[in-house]
Amino acid sequence: MVHEVRGVVARGKGQPVSLETVLVPDPGPGEALVQVKACGVCHTDLHYREGGINDEFPFLLGHEAAGVVESVGDGVTHVAPGDVVVLNWRAVCGQCRACKRGRPWYCFATHNATQPMTLADGTRLSPALGIGAFAEKTLVAAGQCTRVDPAADPAAAGLLGCGVMAGWGAAVNTAPVTQGDTVAVLGCGGVGDAAIAGALYAGARQVIAVDLDDRKLEWAKGFGATHTVNAGSTDVVAALRELTGGFGPDVVIDAVGRPETFRQAFDARDLAGVAVLVGVPNPTMTFEVPLIEVFGHGGALKSSWYGDCLPERDFPLLIDLWQQGRFPLDAFVSERIPLDGVEEAFHRMERGEVLRSVVVL
Repeated sequence: MVHEVRGVVARGKGQPVSLETVLVPDPGPGEALVQVKACGVCHTDLHYREGGINDEFPFLLGHEAAGVVESVGDGVTHVAPGDVVVLNWRAVCGQCRACKRGRPWYCFATHNATQPMTLADGTRLSPALGIGAFAEKTLVAAGQCTRVDPAADPAAAGLLGCGVMAGWGAAVNTAPVTQGDTVAVLGCGGVGDAAIAGALYAGARQVIAVDLDDRKLEWAKGFGATHTVNAGSTDVVAALRELTGGFGPDVVIDAVGRPETFRQAFDARDLAGVAVLVGVPNPTMTFEVPLIEVFGHGGALKSSWYGDCLPERDFPLLIDLWQQGRFPLDAFVSERIPLDGVEEAFHRMERGEVLRSVVVL
């Protein structure tokens, strides 16, 4: 059986998205059909529309989602119809060299559904991050489904599928921030604010938010920032050192992903401090630094892949923390919009007016 649904499609580089008829097949072996309940509008979807990821148009956008499993294919046992799930874009294989070495968050063989979703004329769609959840239903690898408490609001829970998990995990899993650390976060959108909240959860004694937008700096305070720095009017490196007794933060997290911000992270950290890149650069960007500075400064330069998370471990944990009032997951939801509101949501995101617009179906 083929399911005819509405979905948000990017047909060409830089073109406005369109709401189109999408054909979704029943799940085959190892796959799951998910009725989407909510999906966040993430910068990565905009990167896809702009051709910043690859040129495999047309794209079925959307990946930061929660929904209900409608049916599963042969061999699927860990989820069943009726389960409330958050979708993830790194389905751990359990068999690759990273998984076998006990480092599944680095899984080198993550997988997606093998059957294609198509336009009505048969044109094959490329689902964003193997998910394609700006649609009423989507087909994913069953391993991309993580069960969560059905009482959780899908609009908030779905944000664990990308931005919130990426930021929180960059602080808690990748750095990792430890009790008493000083931390700076460059870029205070959804990912950066999640990193701020994660640093606070991990026991940081000082969390400094850095951004060009005073409005975003105010939002950052609500997620636990103890100090703020406006990068448009201040030398960021000097300001971070001044706020940390002249030393620089123990951990600096770059949630922007530009050469100039990562250079600030590199320079601002304390001796033997850690710089973490979680913002996604485009393929043309380069970072150059004299090798003697790498040697002389010590510490570590790390990239954070999806917050180095394990969805089966981290998604339920963050839902629990949210329900206990210990993690402000719902505060990331700036607005709830219909499926045909994605293009305008992109513009609001570009203007810095929202943390997350969330499509609710």
